[in-house]
Amino acid sequence: MANHSQRNLLHAYLDDELDLVRSMELEEHLAECTDCAQEAASFRGLKEVVQRTDLRFNPSADFHHSLLTKLRKQERKDPEPLAARSRVPLWGWAAVVACLLLAAAAFIFDVTRQRQHDLATEIVSEHVRSLMANHLTDVLTSDQHTVKPWFTGKLDFSPQVRDLSAEGFELIGGRLEYLDRRNAAAIIYQRHKHVINLFTWPSGEPDQEPRFAAQQGFNLITWKQAGMYYYAISDLNRQELSEFAARMRR
Repeated sequence: MANHSQRNLLHAYLDDELDLVRSMELEEHLAECTDCAQEAASFRGLKEVVQRTDLRFNPSADFHHSLLTKLRKQERKDPEPLAARSRVPLWGWAAVVACLLLAAAAFIFDVTRQRQHDLATEIVSEHVRSLMANHLTDVLTSDQHTVKPWFTGKLDFSPQVRDLSAEGFELIGGRLEYLDRRNAAAIIYQRHKHVINLFTWPSGEPDQEPRFAAQQGFNLITWKQAGMYYYAISDLNRQELSEFAARMRR
């Protein structure tokens, strides 16, 4: 934001809609730029005033009486019984039901897609935070027999920890995380100095084949297996990350 080219991000920042990296970049700029800081303060003040203001419309008694009078006049003009007006052919009801089912399916699809996007954004933020805050591991060791027992008593499940060093993916350690509104485990691997965060937590859903995504310069791959959710993220290329996932799924 050195040239104020991202002032349009101020509203998203004040509404907590930016990811961790963008928020940190914007906060650094606001600390240095008086103009943008004043503009942000102005937006924040306007937002607080709007939130405090009661914008609800409370109709007067005269308005309420006038509305009821008009409705009663309309009822007298249309004496046809409600039952007669509401008769719909059978095929009409079938069409209505079909439309409702389609609408419900579309709504569920949109909700699922939005949840997946939100989770991917959360995964990216946690990955970046682990690299920036120098807190990659809570337990630093390449011994899988040390990492796996370390989680005992800290989680309500036992995460899968594999030693893949012979296949080019070195185990670095593990740490606790909070994802998808529950406690999760992060198992950390490394390949050619590229860090792989493998997040895992119970799923309770059927197995699912790996799915790929790319977000903010990172490759992501997720799958479900044996009642567990797995989400791997790294700046590795897609092929090598796929190889890692294949070895974890064996």
